Amino acid sequence: MTPLDAKQARSREGGPSFPLSHRLLRLAWSLTWTLLGRWTPVPFHGWRRFLLCSFGADLHPTARVYPTVKVWYPPNLAMREHACLGPDVNCYCMDRIELGPYAVVSQGTYLCGGSHDVDDPHFQLITKPILIGCNAWVAAQAFVGPGVTVGEGAVLGARSVTVKNLEPYTIYAGNPAKLLRKRKLDGAGA
Repeated sequence: MTPLDAKQARSREGGPSFPLSHRLLRLAWSLTWTLLGRWTPVPFHGWRRFLLCSFGADLHPTARVYPTVKVWYPPNLAMREHACLGPDVNCYCMDRIELGPYAVVSQGTYLCGGSHDVDDPHFQLITKPILIGCNAWVAAQAFVGPGVTVGEGAVLGARSVTVKNLEPYTIYAGNPAKLLRKRKLDGAGA
C-alpha cells in the first residue's frame, strides 16, 4: 500500500489524513520556526534556509525566505536559484510546491497545495503540486490553487485568483484570473 493509498484509507475511515509521524514533524517544525525563525531580522535568509533545510526543504543557497512566511510542511518545498517567498506568504505545501530560478512570490500570497473532494461523503483530502516557473511573478495577496503551474515568465496580478495553469510570458489578473496580454520583453527573457 502506497502512502497515498494509506492516507485515503484513513480518511475514508474517518481518521486523520496524515500519519502521526507526519503530524509530529509539523508540530516540531511549527515550534522551531516560531522560536528560531519567525522573529529573525529580514537579512538573515541563510539562517532561515538552514532551518527549512534541516526539516527537509530543498532550497538553493541563494533562495530567500522572509521571516513572516508560513511553511506548512518543509519537505514539500523546493526553491531554486534566487527564488523568493516574500513577507506573509502562506505556503500551504500539502503537496510539492516548487519555485523555479528567479521566481518571486510577493507579500500576502497564498499558495494552496490541497483541498477537499466536495463530492465525497468523507470530504476526502486532495493534494496537487504547484510549480512557479523561472522568472515568474505572483504579485501581492494572490491565490494559487492546487495543481497550478505558473508558466515561465508569467505574471499573476495582485489579489488575483488562479486555479488553472498560466501560460509562459503572459500577464493575468482578476478573480478568476483572466489573460490580459503577452509580456513585452524588448529583447530580454524569452
